Amino acid sequence: MRPAIKVGLSTASVYPLRTEAAFEHAARLGYDGVELMVWAEAVSQDIDAIEAMSQRYGIPVLSVHAPCLLISQRVWGANPIAKLERSVRAAEQLGAQTVVVHPPFRWQRRYAEGFSAQVAALEAGSDVLVAVENMFPFRADRFWGTGKPSIERMRRRGGDPGPAISAFAPSYDPLDGGHAHYTLDLSHSATAGTDALELARRMGDGLVHLHLCDGSGASTDEHLVPGRGNQPAAQICRQLATSDFTGHVILEVTTSGARNAAERDALLIESLQFAREHLLR
Repeated sequence: MRPAIKVGLSTASVYPLRTEAAFEHAARLGYDGVELMVWAEAVSQDIDAIEAMSQRYGIPVLSVHAPCLLISQRVWGANPIAKLERSVRAAEQLGAQTVVVHPPFRWQRRYAEGFSAQVAALEAGSDVLVAVENMFPFRADRFWGTGKPSIERMRRRGGDPGPAISAFAPSYDPLDGGHAHYTLDLSHSATAGTDALELARRMGDGLVHLHLCDGSGASTDEHLVPGRGNQPAAQICRQLATSDFTGHVILEVTTSGARNAAERDALLIESLQFAREHLLR
């Protein structure tokens, strides 16, 4: 019998609450662990503090999300090469299986040129898996911040939403980099208009990490509770449950719109119940 797939909670899922709140929610609601999002909050960057927090709540860190978002470009310094290596060392210290990283931005030329080789070298020297995540193109009108209406509204009015552009090198499709391991994010596939089932098929055994969430195909990254969008979240989970998948499933959902603690709890409980139901082995 295959072991149960562990279901974790991204620390980003409790934003704007702090990282410690994710550990508290994970422990209280019955999650198996957390994914540490390293970003501007100081404690998220302090791996000794995170290790102590993990022990205090009895909640393991299953994965580390490298500080590679636009909003975390200066976290752990400005050199993305050094930050990725530091993320792997953090995962080693925390006993995490996986580091999640985005493809490089196009303007990070030196990083982009050596990215595939660096990922391979880090994996060769560590038991940590570096799982490159699928991303999505930006619309030119949104990326450059012109303040134009949403794509949907523009289309209803017969307007041109502007071309889709990839900010990532070689592209927002991580398979273009020829990596060994991947993270599948279902909100990103929705925003990109990518067939998530086909993407999972192409990832094959390299799919070692799932960001379980949902999206409606809007022009912005939504991270809906799974089952509330148009992505095949249940089918993806069932495929993992019947396969030899040994990775983790992380709920990376948006709860910032919750009006109170009870509403946030309800969103996180619904997300966990969805995962447990469809990942049952």
